[in-house]
Amino acid sequence: MKNEITIFYTDDDIEDLEFFTEVTNALGDHLNIVTQNNGKKLLYDLENPPPNPHIVFLDLNMPGFSGFDVLQQLRNSESFKNLPIVIFSTSSDEKNIAKSRELGASFYITKPTDFSLFKKTIQYTLNINWDTFKPNKENFVYINN
Repeated sequence: MKNEITIFYTDDDIEDLEFFTEVTNALGDHLNIVTQNNGKKLLYDLENPPPNPHIVFLDLNMPGFSGFDVLQQLRNSESFKNLPIVIFSTSSDEKNIAKSRELGASFYITKPTDFSLFKKTIQYTLNINWDTFKPNKENFVYINN
């Protein structure tokens, strides 16, 4: 039996939250998915464990407290500066990608809409060794194909 992996996913779009949960549930029962519908809720959950996430998937475009705001706050925190944070956005805009990398995101994924591609993308991301992975311009963005 695999060890349980806790994933936090924060997105203001309820359909995206549901689709993410559906896809990750298809990957196996060793994944514990915790969702938040805004950045402030994510920060609250992180400061008030359990559970503690192994990885955070974070949408950028949220009202009020954006994904950029959350990312910046987490990277300025001693407790969360090494937590893997994957930006999971509909945007493939180079400016958003560059800003995410500058603010300290671990990885960037443009949300796939196809179930099997979505599943492959999440599986790939969960298989990264986050202890040794060092994001750079060449490996920071997941190429959906």
